[in-house]
Amino acid sequence: MLTFAREDVPLYLVAAAAVTTVLSITVFEVLMGLALLAMLLLRRPWRPPPNWPPLALFLVGTLISLAACGHLREGIPQVRKFYVYLMLFLVAGTFRNTRQIRLLAMAWSLAATLSAAWAIRQFIQKSQYARLTNQPFYTYYVDRRVTGFMDHWMTLGGEMMIVLLAIAALVFFAVDRRWIALPMAAALPVAIALEQTWTRSMWLGALCGTVYLIWCWKRWALLLLPAVAALVLLANPFEIRQRAASAFFPHESDSNAHRVELRRIGWQMIAAHPWLGIGPDQVSRQIANYLPPGMTGLRPGEYYGHLENDYIQYAAERGVPTMLALMAMIALAVFHFSRGLRRLPPGAEERWVLHAAIAVTAGVLVGGFYSWNLNNSNVLAMFLTVLGCGYVALAQAEAHAAGTLLKVAPRTNSDDNLPARESVR
Repeated sequence: MLTFAREDVPLYLVAAAAVTTVLSITVFEVLMGLALLAMLLLRRPWRPPPNWPPLALFLVGTLISLAACGHLREGIPQVRKFYVYLMLFLVAGTFRNTRQIRLLAMAWSLAATLSAAWAIRQFIQKSQYARLTNQPFYTYYVDRRVTGFMDHWMTLGGEMMIVLLAIAALVFFAVDRRWIALPMAAALPVAIALEQTWTRSMWLGALCGTVYLIWCWKRWALLLLPAVAALVLLANPFEIRQRAASAFFPHESDSNAHRVELRRIGWQMIAAHPWLGIGPDQVSRQIANYLPPGMTGLRPGEYYGHLENDYIQYAAERGVPTMLALMAMIALAVFHFSRGLRRLPPGAEERWVLHAAIAVTAGVLVGGFYSWNLNNSNVLAMFLTVLGCGYVALAQAEAHAAGTLLKVAPRTNSDDNLPARESVR
């Protein structure tokens, strides 16, 4: 039974903010601000996660790059992005146990189902319009894909990937099976919406995270994946076969060659400014100055706002050391979660949270090879929420382990002189 106490107000606000990442970025930012204010007013203690030092280096590196580039006003939006990183600290400082994390996962499942249902409706409408106007569906749809409640299909794809991997971890590894039906039912519409985004990078990220989860769950089940993939491609629901094949045999309207071009430009920027980069949000403004050999100009109709790659983008903008600091923050979290899994007993409820955190991290990092997903506030907030939940699960596991040690601790001579109410039970 849920209890409402004044000291729990920050928890409820943080949880509500996390859920609304799937629904509205504006509502998320407002709720997050209210949660921060509530923590300050109630003087709640902060519990910084252990991976905060490299994150701090990343933020400081961003400021140094901004100061060095000479374009302070143009880089301010990336400084405002620091606000989203507070989500990691808010989750780690307010959530207390896996029960609360489970409720968050269920609320995410419900919110994602609503967004997925809207995306499916959008897909039906777009399919009908392409048919009525006699336009080739692939050519028409690739630039007009479903967005759900978001403003871009890449955002929707990243959100659906994170929720789907969290659901899979909950279904595979949760010991407490109560209310498991809700996330299981949500998996189908969420997976359909992810497919309908046609975001190949998010498909690949979801595949890698799923492979990890199945490997840790039942390794023999991996043998079924090729058969499932073949069946899906043969059935070709929602034109999936043509889009999947475009990764190897691209259409003229696909972005394969453009992404290669952007990576080459990014390498030129990194070679010229390896330590501090060209400055936050300067890629789109200076891209014409770093064209690689053989490229005479920017191609009309292509998007050059960023480099479609987390690693090259951050290194080009802010320097290699700052990019590595961000990667170190993520790698340190994975190290902590992996070590926690090795130490936990097989029946520990915390295991599903740690598996979810690792799978989501794998999906985000793989997807980041082909998109700048860590700059998307919705996806970044969800990712940081998952990392924060991982650290909450670790803290709960350590508390349980400490309690077990107290229960089995041998009685010493000094214990005999303690009052009964102070002795170890």
